[in-house]
Amino acid sequence: MRGIRGNDLPAYVSNGLIGLRVCEVPLVPGSAILNGVVGLYPEEPLEAAIPVPYPLCGDIGIGEAWMSEQPWAVSELEQSYDFSAGELNSSFLFRVGEKAVLARIITFASRSDPALVLQQLELSSEAACEVRLRAMIGTAHARGHVGRRMIGAEAQPGDGALLWIPEGEMSCCGIAFASQCTNTREEPVIQQKHGSGPLIKEYRVTLKPGKPVRLQQVTAMIPSIVHHRPDEEAVRRLAKGLALGFDRLRACNREQWDEIWQGRIVVEGANSHHQRLIDAGFFYLNSSAHRSSPAATSMFGLASWPGYNYYYGHVMWDIDAFCVPPLLLIQPGAARSLLDFRARHVGAAKAYAKLDGHGGLRFPWQAAPRSGEEASPGPGPAAANAAHVSLHVARAFALHADATGDRRYLRDHGWPILSGVADWLVDRMSTTENSMKLLRANGPAEVPDPPDNDSFTLMTACDLLRRTIRLARSIDAEVPVSWHGLLDRIRLPVRSDGVIASHENFRVNEEKGATPSPLAGLFPMHYPASDRESKATLDFFLKRWRDYVGSPMLSAFYPVWAAMAGDRGLALALFEQGYAAYDKGRFHQCLEYREDHPDSKVPAGPFMANIGGMLMTMLMGLPGLEISAADPATWGRRRVVLPSGWKSISVNRIWAGGRPMRLVAQHGKECAELVPGSETIHSAVEA
Repeated sequence: MRGIRGNDLPAYVSNGLIGLRVCEVPLVPGSAILNGVVGLYPEEPLEAAIPVPYPLCGDIGIGEAWMSEQPWAVSELEQSYDFSAGELNSSFLFRVGEKAVLARIITFASRSDPALVLQQLELSSEAACEVRLRAMIGTAHARGHVGRRMIGAEAQPGDGALLWIPEGEMSCCGIAFASQCTNTREEPVIQQKHGSGPLIKEYRVTLKPGKPVRLQQVTAMIPSIVHHRPDEEAVRRLAKGLALGFDRLRACNREQWDEIWQGRIVVEGANSHHQRLIDAGFFYLNSSAHRSSPAATSMFGLASWPGYNYYYGHVMWDIDAFCVPPLLLIQPGAARSLLDFRARHVGAAKAYAKLDGHGGLRFPWQAAPRSGEEASPGPGPAAANAAHVSLHVARAFALHADATGDRRYLRDHGWPILSGVADWLVDRMSTTENSMKLLRANGPAEVPDPPDNDSFTLMTACDLLRRTIRLARSIDAEVPVSWHGLLDRIRLPVRSDGVIASHENFRVNEEKGATPSPLAGLFPMHYPASDRESKATLDFFLKRWRDYVGSPMLSAFYPVWAAMAGDRGLALALFEQGYAAYDKGRFHQCLEYREDHPDSKVPAGPFMANIGGMLMTMLMGLPGLEISAADPATWGRRRVVLPSGWKSISVNRIWAGGRPMRLVAQHGKECAELVPGSETIHSAVEA
């Protein structure tokens, strides 16, 4: 990418614990989110993830002219993203009068040591030049104050550390940094040793032709959710990183990404643009989750940027429904960290069910990162009327048990949630003479007046109850008669022509009537509809795709539904319209809404529900896989139908049944192949 980004979003660099928005000139402070750190949201009085001090700021001075004071002196901006290693590469020219310096910068968030973010500035000049360089922790754009500063012996072997307390004082974080510069003329100086301003270390260097100078920065960031004195722990984590050194940390980060990319999804026959978008989605989801993530991840990962609503950094059902399933197959440790967040806040779910007058567990619509409690702004109608939320949370634990085979985790953490949500569901349903009814509950179509018997919720409930009953037997847990009774008495709203309606009294011309929620019950919920019902429902909703595509979440599943209907041409067209058209130019950040959608206000991405939906389409939907307790070799449940021109989908390594396996889904085959073993490969990944 060349030049300023214009209306595009800045680059997003993350490792699942720390997330950065990096500007075209990376020394200029962007935005930093630290997993689990929350404060008072400026526009709403609620707990939200808010930016903390930017950990990799810097500045360049020629004479008395500083780049930060004269940004118009910067030119020839270039930026590229090496997805294979998670490294953002930037360069620019800074000119003052007759003197000019060329800056090349590498920025990355360490996956091997997730508390660390790192940056290397290489500065060169064609003529001898005296330059000043600054490395700093920038506090200018963060709302809060410094609770404590550590300089000197307290911060060693680093340069300094801060205890940062965001507005609202709901949490805090520790930030410790160190820098090292080659060819310095004199001892560097630490500036701003007191107060709430930035921490700065300044160097004076002499640039000579052909002899570049390097400034390396390493910063450790620790949220108070994992340590009560996070600034002290940040100093320790920084010391560990410095003992390894910048180059070793960079190599370890590359090794970690090499490992993740063994799960790369390769589509033979797809055009290069579509393959790049698949790679980008794979990269962004894996960037946004880590086994060290203490507070799951939000709808936009750990990204933040002024100008649009990031759902306050809250954890929503979309993460459980769209992000956990692909991560189970690609990065199971990271998937477990998302589940751990839910398990940690079972108490909040129990309290919410009690407030409703029900037993069991009801999980919140928008879970606050620190407390796990409901944090929807205002009256929160979606929070009150979306019964499917808790089902997705519990179903994620069921999928984890089958995908990993980890019965100990199921017994200790999964079963309390599975059984608690099943108990709540029994209480939430209303008994009639021949069936159980779900009254006033929205599905994916969020409308002011919730309907009865939302089919998506009921289809999800059927899948969850079947899985819960089966898993109970695997750990010798009790299965209440009421669960069987509910499963036997759930009835979907099916029209006379065999179409599964979205809900009772459904009208196609109603508000959001084109929402394909019954199709989402067929995949990814695997509801066992009859052939007549499946065909009629697919035909009915696929004809109306133009009235829905452009919206978030379910659009990414359209290629699967078209393939289930046997229409390869439509499947390809809907991959383009339902996913590729959401692409935003700078580094392929998939947007929440397509820009031509009437509800699209400003570009917002990378949106994890759309990305997760696409990855589920590629890993499970088009190959026809269903995660179950059976031998993974039998997970293929239907004939492989791929979009026009696509010959096969292959993954060198996915994790299935707790072991590595290779996936090959070849068009026309009776089912996809999952075979044990994988080969070590190094994929070429383009940004």
